[in-house]
Amino acid sequence: MDNEQLTIFDENRSQIGIASRKDVHKFGYWHEAFHCWFISEEQGSVYLYLQLRSSTKKDYPNLLDITAAGHLLANERVQDGVREVKEEIGIDISFQELIPLGIIDYCVKRVDFIDKEIANVFLYKCKNSLDDFTLQEEEVAGIVKVEFNHFAELWLGKRETIRIKGFEIMQDGTKILIDEHVGRNKFVPHQIEYYKTVIEKIKEKI
Repeated sequence: MDNEQLTIFDENRSQIGIASRKDVHKFGYWHEAFHCWFISEEQGSVYLYLQLRSSTKKDYPNLLDITAAGHLLANERVQDGVREVKEEIGIDISFQELIPLGIIDYCVKRVDFIDKEIANVFLYKCKNSLDDFTLQEEEVAGIVKVEFNHFAELWLGKRETIRIKGFEIMQDGTKILIDEHVGRNKFVPHQIEYYKTVIEKIKEKI
């Protein structure tokens, strides 16, 4: 995976070449990503679906993240990013079914890791139940849902914890149910402004 080839960009989103995924994160090159957030409406409430990243992931293991997301390879268009949905969570949808939420730039820096993403962000209004998700085990360990309003309040600083419900597939294949309260520390540390922007853009579409 470190050898995946990604198109890289400068600060103005102008293409400047191609680099391996390893070098992209080592040197902090801007690169494109595909983000897809699932929501559903149940009994008058809107729910947001989150993936639980696998414990074997190199980056951010065991943390909650975008429903489905990934890098766009050098030979891919934005439309091709929809493959991430099928690969990671087993839901087969077309690009035409997605609602564009725009392009969001963000940067996260850690020791020996710089993630500068040009994120093409989309929304999918699903009618799936938790039982419909088939997970790519090396990438995704579980799927949970949370009331969207509670998720928004968490990132707007109005709530300390939120209740998540769903399931996790253990390494031995056992499926366990999740029903717990979590705070921000359980989430991949995208910039808070990223979460706030996504929340506002989702609100415009529901």
